[in-house]
Amino acid sequence: MTSHNHHDADAPGKEGLPSAQENAELDENGYDRPSKSQVKREMHALLDLGKELVDLSASQLRQLPLSEKLHDALLLAQRTTSREGRRRQIHYVGKLMRDADAEAIRGQLEIWKNGSREQTREMHRLEMLRDHLLRSDEALTELLQAHPGADAQHLRALIRAGRKEAKANETLQPGQDPQRKHYRALFQALKELA
Repeated sequence: MTSHNHHDADAPGKEGLPSAQENAELDENGYDRPSKSQVKREMHALLDLGKELVDLSASQLRQLPLSEKLHDALLLAQRTTSREGRRRQIHYVGKLMRDADAEAIRGQLEIWKNGSREQTREMHRLEMLRDHLLRSDEALTELLQAHPGADAQHLRALIRAGRKEAKANETLQPGQDPQRKHYRALFQALKELA
């Protein structure tokens, strides 16, 4: 029973600061640095980022803060056709990514992705405006109020031609292709106006 009490007496010491021997073990095992699993996760994240970079165009790669060595490795990975060779080259890219400014690269990739989302949203907005113009005369009045410098006569002509085209498309026989020339021209005019 005394030995059990002896352990109980040691228990508060173990909950407190570790002994010098335990400290030495902690340092040797790298507890003062990121854990092995954390390092592994970071390496996988860099490898994934490297894979993303391999899919970029040459002009996009030139816009990123890449070392010459990394840039060349990415271009080589893009040109490598064998599956195994490409895999090895991508792993080499991942290794070189350790010295790259990953945050700056991720930031630029995010700008490109969001930019394309914004462009898609803008295209949808213009498509909806075009469809609204083809259905409603008031839509043109609203548009001209919002854009006083717009060529009203040209827009009216495009809308009339677009409506005529749409009516003709409604009476098409099976197998006939719908006409979209004025439909597209109106979209272009709205795009230039925006």
